[in-house]
Amino acid sequence: MRTPALPSPRGTLSWLLQLAYTTARLFKQNGLQNHAAATSFYFLLSATPLLLLLSYALQLLGRLAENSVPASILMAALYSQLQLDSLTAFGFIPRQTQLAAGGVGLATLVLSSRGLVHSVEGAFRVLFPSQGKHNLVLSWVLPLIILPVLFLLMGLAALAQVALNFLAQNDFIGTGNVQVLQALNALFGFAMVWMLLFAAFWRLPREHPRARVAAVFALLATASLALLLTLFGAFFKLENYHNLYGAVGGVVFVLIGGYFAFLLLYLWAQALYAYGKTDVTALEKLFLAGSGEGASKLEGYVFADSHRLLEKYGQVHPPGHTLIEEGDDSRTAYFLYAGRTLVYKNTEAGRRRLGELNEGQMFGEMAYLLNEKRTATVVADTEVTVLALPPHIMEELMRHSAPLSRRIIDTLCQRLERMNLADPG
Repeated sequence: MRTPALPSPRGTLSWLLQLAYTTARLFKQNGLQNHAAATSFYFLLSATPLLLLLSYALQLLGRLAENSVPASILMAALYSQLQLDSLTAFGFIPRQTQLAAGGVGLATLVLSSRGLVHSVEGAFRVLFPSQGKHNLVLSWVLPLIILPVLFLLMGLAALAQVALNFLAQNDFIGTGNVQVLQALNALFGFAMVWMLLFAAFWRLPREHPRARVAAVFALLATASLALLLTLFGAFFKLENYHNLYGAVGGVVFVLIGGYFAFLLLYLWAQALYAYGKTDVTALEKLFLAGSGEGASKLEGYVFADSHRLLEKYGQVHPPGHTLIEEGDDSRTAYFLYAGRTLVYKNTEAGRRRLGELNEGQMFGEMAYLLNEKRTATVVADTEVTVLALPPHIMEELMRHSAPLSRRIIDTLCQRLERMNLADPG
């Protein structure tokens, strides 16, 4: 048996193109734009009580600053680095907040946290369809604590960055030391977001992907969010929205930013799902080629190159090689990519030829579908190139493609009929 070489640059490019196409198609099919809009709305609801709590904290800090030099420095740094005067002028932060607002804000934060987490979970149920059941306890308890803890960690990272910027501007600890600390703080923030996304990509799907794959896609999503934040700060100005929309300009600004951020998050999550389905989709297009079932011109172009599938699943056998032996317990199915095979069955009168298989036909799937031993022998009549499909790939194909399932079942029925005719007893 000869097998093709290891994956080539051509195969890698083909896989990337198919992955991108599958991701885009599923993204549109699942309507993830609507899920991103809903999640950004809950994010806004979560941000509002945080600003109330920030306003209350600033009032307490202002009282402490009257008699404390460190508190005065911290408050000056916050107003300078976070531009709190501008946020107050734009209506993000109330000018006066009573003590009760802190309790109201905290209660609202907890409730909106649950809505936000459940919104993300709902999107992931669409992204990663599964029949599994979710844990009711975690479904109710986790949302009540995850967002407050997340915002607390983000607040600490932002506060550290504010303090470092203030120290750098006033040259308290030296510019070089501040730059190193700022880089470490930025790295900490990046790692924190990556760990959050990794946990979401790995644990939220009912059928968990491999941790290594989830970690890579979480890293790509985190880098994309960092780039989005940079571009958003460069091209979207809060002042413009305030001038255009008035008092609600800040709300529009947060909604747009949240929408793009969650849109990017769901796009990478969809790519993670498509990563495990790209081979299945490519195999489906190859098996149904020429049948006229569900193939657009764009799909024909994207999946036209079968070189990658041959690299991964292909086998080349010489004439006379037995691919399947009657009575074996193997469950591998085959797709005849090139060449011709002959089908035989053992009878009381000896070995009897049932027919032949030509290019474009699948065989060996009966043992998988019926969970029985091989019912016939298949021998290469010429040099053949086949795609060997293990049982888990066949399972994915049957679940993923209704047209292919109908075709396989129809072929199976025809073969059973021919075998019954060949062996009336």
